[in-house]
Amino acid sequence: MKVLVIGPGGREHAIVRALSADPYVNEVHCAPGNAGIAQDVTTHNIDAQDPQAVLALANELASELVIVGPEAPLAAGVADALIEAGIPVFGPTKAAAQLEASKAFAKDVMAAAQVPTAMAHVATNSAEAASALDDFGAPYVVKDDGLAAGKGVVVTNDRAEALAHAEVCFAAGGTVVIEEFLDGPEVSLFVICDGKHAVPLAPAQDFKRIFDNDQGPNTGGMGAYSPLEWLPETFVDEVMDRVAYPTLREMEKRGTPFTGVLYCGLAITKRGIRVIEFNARFGDPETQAVLARLKTPLGGILLAAANGTLDDAEQLRWSSKTAVDVVIAAENYPDAPVKGEIIQGLEQANAVPNVHVMHAGTSADADGNIIVSGGRVLAVVALGDDLASARASAYAGVAKISWPGAQSRSDIALKAERGEILTNEESK
Repeated sequence: MKVLVIGPGGREHAIVRALSADPYVNEVHCAPGNAGIAQDVTTHNIDAQDPQAVLALANELASELVIVGPEAPLAAGVADALIEAGIPVFGPTKAAAQLEASKAFAKDVMAAAQVPTAMAHVATNSAEAASALDDFGAPYVVKDDGLAAGKGVVVTNDRAEALAHAEVCFAAGGTVVIEEFLDGPEVSLFVICDGKHAVPLAPAQDFKRIFDNDQGPNTGGMGAYSPLEWLPETFVDEVMDRVAYPTLREMEKRGTPFTGVLYCGLAITKRGIRVIEFNARFGDPETQAVLARLKTPLGGILLAAANGTLDDAEQLRWSSKTAVDVVIAAENYPDAPVKGEIIQGLEQANAVPNVHVMHAGTSADADGNIIVSGGRVLAVVALGDDLASARASAYAGVAKISWPGAQSRSDIALKAERGEILTNEESK
């Protein structure tokens, strides 16, 4: 099978790596890719948000499956163009991708499907935002309704800061969703969907804030780990029963069946599981950890989802090992990342036992040096027999890599390693 992966980031590098190990996949291409992906497979420099450009490349390559990684091409209708041309595509249509592209739309779907989620108000101006903030009280949760690369959410005890974020969104022509704050640990669960059927992947936990101890502004994610030994045994089944399948049925009822990854961002609160957000694609950096443990060939699962035959797909098999990935970001990320610095130590990091480095914001300069070209630059992924050994290996890899201003968190998965994460059921 020939597969084309669309996207430039760490998520796509992890997908490419998994496909390259799939015995049923004989050719992998990526567009546009990045410097690390280009070392593994052939890349093509096209505009990933141009449906016709993607379609033309898929036809040129005779692709038998196209996997759309990021949210922006999905929201631009890339999947629609491929579906119309009869090319199997893993990723939702533009209409179905509204589950991520509009938080207000997602709230409406969840309300109709009776999916447990945070109470919320949609605000279109400062007066409505101020009223909603006062209704819920601190901590304040303000979300840009549209796509914001994981950085459109502000959670703060400062009402003025919350209102200021809302006003920035209004000034840009958008609306905001203001929610009640959800207590309890957060979990990411990827659910592979074919419109009717669904298969869950292994749960993961990511770390949104830029600094240790969950301080500083939100980012696209600074690291992740999987599996989560502290989760209740019934967790995945409950999410499938109360969240994934009701959402799929509601989307089908609306005439916009959802095919692709339903990313369920969840909180385990005192009142039970609540949906924080939906995404319409694999999450980054959770994908790097989750796919590192997947033993079932990835291509067949995603093709079955694209063809609507997921119910016949083979049972997923997982490594017993633990995966941890630590993101290294550019100086001044998440504001205005400093780009162009030469990255040192990649070969040395990849030589650390049980470690591999996934590229995100990288490119090659005229001399062939790998340089910083984005905010989140690399994810150092490690497998270990337990969380402590996986963390130790990941940070051994991080220590090999350097460039001026590089930054990473030192506490990815540390609380879990220490056994300090309690669900609300355990803490009662």
